[in-house]
Amino acid sequence: MNISVLFAQPTKKEPDGKIEKLSKELDVIINHDAKVEVIADGFGWVEGPLWIESKRMLLVSDVLNNTVYKWTPEKGKEVYLEHSGYTGTQPRTEELGSNGLTLNHKGQLLLCQHGDRRVALMNASLDDPKAEYITLANEYKGKKFDSPNDLIVKSNGDIYFTDPPYGLEKGVNNPSKAAPYQGVYKISKNGEVTLLVDSISRPNGIAFFPGEKSLLIANSDGEKPYLYLYDLNKDGLLINGRIFQNDRGTDGIKIDKQGNVFTTGQGGVWIYNKKGTLLGKIKIEGSTSNCAFADNYKTLFITADNYLLKVDLAKKAGH
Repeated sequence: MNISVLFAQPTKKEPDGKIEKLSKELDVIINHDAKVEVIADGFGWVEGPLWIESKRMLLVSDVLNNTVYKWTPEKGKEVYLEHSGYTGTQPRTEELGSNGLTLNHKGQLLLCQHGDRRVALMNASLDDPKAEYITLANEYKGKKFDSPNDLIVKSNGDIYFTDPPYGLEKGVNNPSKAAPYQGVYKISKNGEVTLLVDSISRPNGIAFFPGEKSLLIANSDGEKPYLYLYDLNKDGLLINGRIFQNDRGTDGIKIDKQGNVFTTGQGGVWIYNKKGTLLGKIKIEGSTSNCAFADNYKTLFITADNYLLKVDLAKKAGH
């Protein structure tokens, strides 16, 4: 989401949150008495939540402040990694920080880096983070990426990621924009980069359905506010593209083990079943950017503007 306008805005009022149930199916996903709780604030624009169970910590990207923060129940919010998305020295004003975060199969941290325009691996342990990175991919056929936004790792180790223009100053009008489209790409285990889709105007969140036979890609374009559903062929390429839902612009996406889809955007988190039926909403004032499951799907963390929030899910959620 393009949120550079937040530089000029004061800290926002703490958001109110409430659960709106539209189907009985929601009862097995969210506790009937669940509360939307603010657990940290003071970010510029918070994104890319990643729960690391082995460390009992949540990592989030502050895109505007070029920093990854960690949150733990014991200590709350702490700086985890500075220069998380831009390692250059030339002053720049766009959204420079990291955005999407995930772990590879070795438990190493992968980052979508807006400022450095690449997907990178942090060349340090999770316990001793450093702004030292290995570039996994920064271009396709000689054309630099714009600002990799969100990413997922397939069970075979392939990395799928989206590349909208939000990290470029002036966006699509930036003279340094290399490709005439916005792409969704795959990085194979051997480092080969494949363009999967070039027809989505603002590709953003991305998530596999259980079984990895299909995936969703969010389009954060107000004129085409769609979630696109694709099947995967035997080579991991995307086929049979169609619209999963078209009633709301979407930023981040997460999908639980039952195939329930949690989508974020203006006004909170919308929850759909795997058939695309809207089950309910976690209504939050302002814009929500993303969410992440924790504690075996018993907890949902939500990033929204400059706030980090938490909601308790049902004990059987995601099973």
